[in-house]
Amino acid sequence: MIDLHCHFLPGIDDGPETMDESLALARMAVDNGIEMAVLTPHIHHGRYDNNFYSIYGKFEEFKKKLEQYQIPLKINMAAEVRLSEEILPMFGRAHIPFLGKHEGYKIMLLEFPHSHIPVGGDKLVKHLLSLGIKPLIAHPERNKAVMKNIEKIIPFLDMGCMLQLTSRSLTGGFGEKCKVSAEEMLLNGWVSVLATDAHNTTHRPPHLAEGRDAVEVLLGEEAALDLVKGAPSRILGGW
Repeated sequence: MIDLHCHFLPGIDDGPETMDESLALARMAVDNGIEMAVLTPHIHHGRYDNNFYSIYGKFEEFKKKLEQYQIPLKINMAAEVRLSEEILPMFGRAHIPFLGKHEGYKIMLLEFPHSHIPVGGDKLVKHLLSLGIKPLIAHPERNKAVMKNIEKIIPFLDMGCMLQLTSRSLTGGFGEKCKVSAEEMLLNGWVSVLATDAHNTTHRPPHLAEGRDAVEVLLGEEAALDLVKGAPSRILGGW
């Protein structure tokens, strides 16, 4: 399986603080059947002021540690980018690491605030699309406004955005409302990718197999495998 959204790098956001914790996450991911993980630290203006270069340094350090300890996890790097006007200058400076490409667009993992969809968010997304950047919207099922009214995500789908669900949402880890929202998105055929959004080994572990199994119950084995392997592989360019 391929995990397109996880927080394994140490000391860079709200994920693990130490390298030992990072390596424990990697081992747990491998044990869960994850072969490739795309490490996606937050880029969140004023809170986690990361960019391509700060992430790359941590990424290379972590890669060497995986090799040193012979942990058989392949890794790539991108970022989870919080929707805000402040990110716009970063594109011209090549400060945003992308997940990959899809249908001629660069794919960026885009995060909304958990409580709402910002006013003007649709205009900002349209601008990103005009720049050749297609958002893969992270965990929309966990957004409080979407949980209250799932139709709030439809304008973004109509624009061409893709959706990434969190595995634990489907197993009840974020509550019943979130689970219902995730299942409805799946049954509507709106979801492109399933990922862990793992942050630690306790409350936010890198468990993707459990979510895949939940999708299989709803949509069948072929659809479940596409969400955790086929679609992520296509975004990564055929890994």
